Amino acid sequence: MRSSKKVPRVGSIIVVAILVVAAAILIFDSAYSITEQEQAVVTTFGKPMTVNEPGLHFKIPIIQKVQKVDTTIKGFPIGYSSATEYVEEESLMITNDFNFVNVDFYVEYKVSDPVKALFSSQEPVEILKNLAQSSIRSVVGSFDVDSVITTGKGEIQSKIKDMIIEKLEEHDIGIQLINITIQDAEPPTDEVMEAFKQVETAKQGKDTAINNANKYRNEQLPEAEARIDQILKDAQAQKEARINEAEGQVARFNSMYEEYSKNPLITKQRMFYETMEEILPELEVILDSTDTGVQKILPLDPIISSQTE
Repeated sequence: MRSSKKVPRVGSIIVVAILVVAAAILIFDSAYSITEQEQAVVTTFGKPMTVNEPGLHFKIPIIQKVQKVDTTIKGFPIGYSSATEYVEEESLMITNDFNFVNVDFYVEYKVSDPVKALFSSQEPVEILKNLAQSSIRSVVGSFDVDSVITTGKGEIQSKIKDMIIEKLEEHDIGIQLINITIQDAEPPTDEVMEAFKQVETAKQGKDTAINNANKYRNEQLPEAEARIDQILKDAQAQKEARINEAEGQVARFNSMYEEYSKNPLITKQRMFYETMEEILPELEVILDSTDTGVQKILPLDPIISSQTE
């Protein structure tokens, strides 16, 4: 009889213990604290409901969950590793005067909107890094190498910061840029410098060829223009001469035709004799004597004159 009474008592103790443990777990799970460097996003069934500030807070166990977000300023390098070694695919850039340069940066940021930082994107920091790299290359590519390495660092940093802030506003991922600074800027490795020298040599060769071509053009163009002007003048003179000659021939023909219409026969004979006078004095007649075999060259003029006498 005694043993039968002990079993229910032990069972009750176990049940009470389980209830106490469950209650302790629920009480422990319902309370949470937030430090000065954190903010907490409370979600109900996965939907963000509230953002709590530092201090002690309570939530509904199981139904609500808390995701804490670090709001301190953090940072990451671009262009170099933690061992201060260049990461060439990030650091190597080309300037607007076609020089290569290794430039590394340090980006500082913090979470400005915990809800957006948690739920707007899966990797907000990676997005910030990609935006920073594209902005860096765009700005560095608009400066010459001397400015990047020496005097233009402040202006470059300012322009990059403004560009990143503008892009972050467009993406709205709950991340705020605090600052971006140039850590170092110097010429690249010997291999890259050698490649650059070859590029620079080719560029100088191109410039030399262009300058020589421009010089030749400047030398030849005035001469060619002078020749063109002379050809045009000669053509104009020939044109006027031909026109004058044609007009004179027309006037002469009209005058001769007028005389011809008055006395056709006399005019024809006069024209015939005038034409022969122009032609015959230029001719020579070769007479070959069949008796002696001696060739004689005689002008036709005396023969014609003797015949006319």
